Amino acid sequence: MRLSSMADYAIVLMSAAARHCGSASLVGSDCKGRTRISATQLAEETQLPLPTAQKLVSLLSKGGLLSSTRGTGGGIRLARPASAISLADIVEAVEGPIALTACLSENAQDCAIQADCHIRPHSAAVNGAVRGALKNISLSSLSAPEPAQKVSA
Repeated sequence: MRLSSMADYAIVLMSAAARHCGSASLVGSDCKGRTRISATQLAEETQLPLPTAQKLVSLLSKGGLLSSTRGTGGGIRLARPASAISLADIVEAVEGPIALTACLSENAQDCAIQADCHIRPHSAAVNGAVRGALKNISLSSLSAPEPAQKVSA
């Protein structure tokens, strides 16, 4: 499985937004409202083209992950604490429900081998495992400084 470029960029953009909630000690705490940042600032910091950052802000806002306010004092902020936003939440806001196989997505088309498919009954378990793994990774962990590297013996 490989994330689309937009999902990858959304993760980068959300991580940058989370870092602007305050000091590193606040990442993962309830930092709603403490700091706002503009799409232009996020684009510059992440080196994403501004139209891409703007599109992502729109998708992530519709997904309930970002909150944006126009006008003086406006800007973008996390809609909930970074610790309450998972990698699965970000991917699904941009890509829709996580489905490794097309037959399990909400927009599934008729499959030519559906009648004889022995895999479909087990695909939900696979999708659940992938979604569960992504759900266990919080935005706060992605926004933290790099973890210390383990030295192998």
